[in-house]
Amino acid sequence: MLLRILCVIGLSYSGYFLGSTFIPEHYLVHYPWLGAVSGFLMGLIVVLIDLYFKQLSVRNILSILLGASLGLGFHYLLMGVLGYALPKSNMVEIGIVSAIIFAYLGAVTILRGQDEFSMVIPFVKLTAKGSKEDIVLLDTSVIIDGRVADICETSFLGGKMYLPRFVLKELQLIADSSDPLKRNRGRRGLDILNRMKKSPVIEIKIHEADYPDLNTVDAKLVRLAQDLGGKLLTNDFNLNKVAELQGVKVLNINDLANAVKPIVIPGEMMQVRILKEGKEHDQGVGYLDDGTMVVVDNGRRRISQMVSVTITSVLQTQAGRMIFAKISDD
Repeated sequence: MLLRILCVIGLSYSGYFLGSTFIPEHYLVHYPWLGAVSGFLMGLIVVLIDLYFKQLSVRNILSILLGASLGLGFHYLLMGVLGYALPKSNMVEIGIVSAIIFAYLGAVTILRGQDEFSMVIPFVKLTAKGSKEDIVLLDTSVIIDGRVADICETSFLGGKMYLPRFVLKELQLIADSSDPLKRNRGRRGLDILNRMKKSPVIEIKIHEADYPDLNTVDAKLVRLAQDLGGKLLTNDFNLNKVAELQGVKVLNINDLANAVKPIVIPGEMMQVRILKEGKEHDQGVGYLDDGTMVVVDNGRRRISQMVSVTITSVLQTQAGRMIFAKISDD
């Protein structure tokens, strides 16, 4: 704070003495303090710029400087062309306006597209060496599923999270479907996105990239993940396999759910409520809290009851895990 105050005072003092050099004399006769005021205002501008840049990372500052430099480059090219067509008397005013516009547009473009910049200019990435942040892309299935919000709120899933614009459009189409089931799924997905957006611990951004040459959302997701070097978060089995075949790393929430299920071994006892009859004679079926199916021999007569069972075997399938058990007091 002290340095900022000294900066403002110093520029005000300098402006007072420099005013006699740069400000016409007839202005100084009536407004002798004009130079000091100009220096003071310049000091305030410098302090405001300092406060703004304080909130930015070095990466963002470099992006702004690079974008502004590129914008000014386009400005000079444009002025070189316009110099032959416009009157010389207007070139100064036009040049100032053009420089401001192109510098601003260049800075904003590069700042918003830091991750895509390497797609335009190969081998150039606006990330610090050795500190690359993971990029995670969301697909429609994982949003509708809803568990992604809970996982993100526990901070288990790190990195920058992006929702591609074409995925959001697909979700909106599902929410507007005439099919009640699809419509409910789509609206649930939009509710999940709103919850994630409002969460203080989740940072999710819309990614504007699109691939008009590709017809399906899945193909666009895989291409975007390849271009950004990111990971794909999905529950879609087919998309999972296609992405892996093309060298894209996939995070599957179903795989995570299976990995964190409690381990059970034959001979252990547990409590389970029999909810319905099974496919085989006298079988009953119940479920654990994590959704694991428990098939109980001779459990049909105990439907709607909480019973103590002994595990006899565990079957791991592609769809998940099944536990076979028998009633302990039989």
